[in-house]
Amino acid sequence: MGAVSVAQETVIATAAPTSASASETGLSVAGAYKTFRSAEGGEVHALDGVSLDIELGEFYVLLGPSGCGKTTLLRAIAGLEPLDGGEIYLGDERIDILPPHKRPVNTVFQSYALFPHLSVWENIAFGLRMEKAPQAVIAERVAEMLALVQLSEVGGRRPSQLSGGQQQRVALARALAKQPKVLLLDEPLSALDLKLRRGMQSELKRIQRETGITFVFVTHDQEEALSMGDRIAVFADGRPAQIGTPEDIYERPVSRFVADFIGDTNFIRAPLTVRAGTCFGGIGGVDVPVGVDPGNGQTGTATLAIRPENIFLTDPDQAELRGKLVELTYMGTDLRCSVELPDGQRLRVRVPPPFGQTHLEPGGDVGVAIGAGQAKVVAE
Repeated sequence: MGAVSVAQETVIATAAPTSASASETGLSVAGAYKTFRSAEGGEVHALDGVSLDIELGEFYVLLGPSGCGKTTLLRAIAGLEPLDGGEIYLGDERIDILPPHKRPVNTVFQSYALFPHLSVWENIAFGLRMEKAPQAVIAERVAEMLALVQLSEVGGRRPSQLSGGQQQRVALARALAKQPKVLLLDEPLSALDLKLRRGMQSELKRIQRETGITFVFVTHDQEEALSMGDRIAVFADGRPAQIGTPEDIYERPVSRFVADFIGDTNFIRAPLTVRAGTCFGGIGGVDVPVGVDPGNGQTGTATLAIRPENIFLTDPDQAELRGKLVELTYMGTDLRCSVELPDGQRLRVRVPPPFGQTHLEPGGDVGVAIGAGQAKVVAE
């Protein structure tokens, strides 16, 4: 991804802390930089001036492809990766200058890192014992954690006697036992199969709500981010490309990268015109209202992003915009269609049930309707 657009800079600027030590924020990152040396001897900017605020009690997701900087940021918060520049605050306390064991945060790793020779009970108690907590406090806290993750009946078992999902919950209970102010989770569900993973997503949300602890969750899975996060920071090239609620990120992407990374998206090059206070994009020779403020004076050719579920197939004899159905795939929950427009550009369309009323045949003509305001201008 190239230079950050004006729209992206606006999003990033509004997410940056007004004061790095603002007590009303749970966790603040201000101007974080981290550079690594590549195998070829060049520099890789893993973090390129990252600034963001995470609110107290928030489930905050760092999302992006491999190498985008999300895990480096998580490790920097944990104290496992020193910054080359910038600051990290937890409330009024600057924590990037503290050693890892002095920071009121804890981490759940992808590998779980459970002690195989210790029982579940002993794994959860381990951190409390290292802090020399009284035995009565340890016993009460471990019982509380086992109940929280719904594993009270397996406290005497070894990790090898548990399923993957149970092991993940033990790792979570161990991390929560020390009552951290922030829990960092580095792709903790990636080793689970799809069905178990979805179940654990619900479990993590429940546990986060019940404890009220701030969760910072790293993932490359878009659906996981959308289903779990209160807010999402989509990373690219060492910095957030966009920060917002799941709805903001999905419905109002600020760039082609964000629109393409989150969900399935059509990208259409179209000339823009403004008439009577409405912006239109020329798609297949037909002017379609575009979801952009006409007051910004944008004209010329732009890239439009349109979600497949916001395109509807209609009777070609009654439609202004027509195309040819070139592909049709039954997916159970919907029909996945590919429609070629008169200018040769193609649109992916999702047709919801009931399918018996569609009468769609590959090679046939179809009318195409785009939901009002659903064609969005995005920066390249």
